[in-house]
Amino acid sequence: MMIPYGQRITPDDRTTTSRGLMRPRPGGRALRVAVATVLALWFALPLVPLLLWAVANRWSFPAPLPTAWGVDGLVTALEQGAAPAFGRSLLLGLAVAAIATPLGALAARALTRGIVPAPRLVSALLLAPLALPAFVAVMGLTVLLLRARVPATLAVLLLLVAAALPYTVYTMRVAYAAHDLAYEEEARTLGASRLAVLVRVHLPLVAPGLARAAFLAFLVGWSDYVVTVLVGGGSLVTLPLLVGSYAAGVGNEAIVAVLSLGAIVPPLVLLLALGRFGRRYPTARFTGPTPSRSPKGSP
Repeated sequence: MMIPYGQRITPDDRTTTSRGLMRPRPGGRALRVAVATVLALWFALPLVPLLLWAVANRWSFPAPLPTAWGVDGLVTALEQGAAPAFGRSLLLGLAVAAIATPLGALAARALTRGIVPAPRLVSALLLAPLALPAFVAVMGLTVLLLRARVPATLAVLLLLVAAALPYTVYTMRVAYAAHDLAYEEEARTLGASRLAVLVRVHLPLVAPGLARAAFLAFLVGWSDYVVTVLVGGGSLVTLPLLVGSYAAGVGNEAIVAVLSLGAIVPPLVLLLALGRFGRRYPTARFTGPTPSRSPKGSP
């Protein structure tokens, strides 16, 4: 019996046949669907007020629904530069992911293979941004960047890459801990070049880990507020800065709702794409009982 490619088998939804093979329980899939539906509703409930505020021109207490419907919040948000801010945040998140992901992968590979001197010290330095308060770390590094005359946009990018490295390094260390070098060694034995092994063997095997690391790095750049406002000094206006500025005022609920919904879209799209991408890699295959090994000395 063979489980379809890509199907996940868990202990709660499989039974054992008379031949010792594993097969899914009939109610296991229904249970997973029910749990997923409940979780989706749980996370979607906080978005309901945002959706209502986004299409409300007026919502007076104690009315349960908006008293005047419209898109004034969307129009005002666009007039105040929501579209350019959205584009800057998107580019910033993509740039952080493009730099932090390969750096984290290289560091994680070196640490996993034990080719780094003082690996514990190096790991502590890479994870240090998580231990320090964001405000303290930013203020200390800002002084150095200002004295080095680094442009504000580049300084923001460098600091966000440093903030994203702990996430990419940790994610890739988990991926490399389960990575089997035998595949690469076998490819080299068969005559493949280093580039061919990297492109056709190594990268496909660690692709799910790279995707997860890139997603986390993107979130760091996309949702940042502290680094952008302190280091950027207002020269780099991103979507989180607009949300914070309007949320600090009174009567801007519709604008804040529109901006907040816009901030949810890219991470949600990437999360769905990441889940879809992960299904391409099977987590278990059951093709039958494991053949017994021959005793020593037998042919």
